[in-house]
Amino acid sequence: MAKINLLPWREAKRKEKQKEFVQLLGVAAVVGVVVWFMIHWFHGQLIEGQQGRNQFIVDETAKLDAKIKEIEQLEMEKQRLLDRMRAIEQLQGNRPLIVRFFDELVDSLPEGVSVTSVTQQANNITITGEAQSNARVSSFLRNLEASEWLANPAVDIIQARDANGTRISGFTLRFQQVIPSAEEEGDGA
Repeated sequence: MAKINLLPWREAKRKEKQKEFVQLLGVAAVVGVVVWFMIHWFHGQLIEGQQGRNQFIVDETAKLDAKIKEIEQLEMEKQRLLDRMRAIEQLQGNRPLIVRFFDELVDSLPEGVSVTSVTQQANNITITGEAQSNARVSSFLRNLEASEWLANPAVDIIQARDANGTRISGFTLRFQQVIPSAEEEGDGA
């Protein structure tokens, strides 16, 4: 009998295998924790990057909103200035028309007729006045019809009354101011 090992070799082998198992389990746990930490860190980096991009978009959107407001204000200012320019151009364009209107009115006014008020709304003109007779009002109406700058004269009211022993006709006329075309104006000149 050469050598007989009476030591419990199976138990020692089991303890050795158990020790190896615990070591492997510890290594696996450490590797698992490291992998979990790496994955967690990687996802954190992705989330942080996306939040940075989102914040960039929010910042750029705020800048664009400010620029849009500024553009809207400039558009409003531009429209206000254009309206003002149109009003000035219209006033400048109508300046000779007012002079022409009063010139035509004076030329059309027969003797014995006086005008007490003139009102104008757009191209519609209303005149109130007094005349010595209805015939003078009719003459005034014919003269207005003959004018190429005044059109569609119509009598609204003629009222006769006595003032200081003289009969006076109060009247109201309506007509329109027109602008003759350049050909007609050239023919008339």
